[in-house]
Amino acid sequence: MSHFGNLIGKSSPPAPKPVVEETPVEETSDVSLETMSKKELEDYGRTIGIELDRRHSKKDLIEEVKAAL
Repeated sequence: MSHFGNLIGKSSPPAPKPVVEETPVEETSDVSLETMSKKELEDYGRTIGIELDRRHSKKDLIEEVKAAL
């Protein structure tokens, strides 16, 4: 917006929204989930859009990941 536009209160048209491309989520086989540590499971959960609590058992974390997939 120009300085003159600011003075008279006219606003410029809204800027276009940025295009956000979602990356496809790769499915992980059961074997690789079993070999991950709880920390790795937590990090992987974030990549698929879930928040895992490492205070739960590893078995519970794996079940939560599978349910999200």
